[in-house]
Amino acid sequence: MAFSETDASGRFHYTSALKWAENAEHELYRAAGLPIVGFPRRAVSATFERPFVDGDEYVVELAVKRLGNSSISYTWRILDGDAVAVTGAHTVVHLDGSGRPAPVPQALKDVLEKLTAEVP
Repeated sequence: MAFSETDASGRFHYTSALKWAENAEHELYRAAGLPIVGFPRRAVSATFERPFVDGDEYVVELAVKRLGNSSISYTWRILDGDAVAVTGAHTVVHLDGSGRPAPVPQALKDVLEKLTAEVP
């Protein structure tokens, strides 16, 4: 974790966890060969179990909770070693070029279906 991801207390700023989960999500889109646009958030939640401080390393585990026609619900955990530091979830909606909900691209569905079996 970088110093810029901390708050005035020296612990990680809560928004960093959301960015870390989003970065993991974006890796899925890259794996499917898709651009990282057109998936705005519809809902976000997080529970903070333990703090990180500058220099701590973390791992993000991301899983698909629900794959709908035009939306995807993810669950995620951020680990500090073996300990869970943050649990969270977010839902995105796929939009077409005009900004209207559209079916999730098949290439992404193919990648995501592999992740629906295990939800952290």
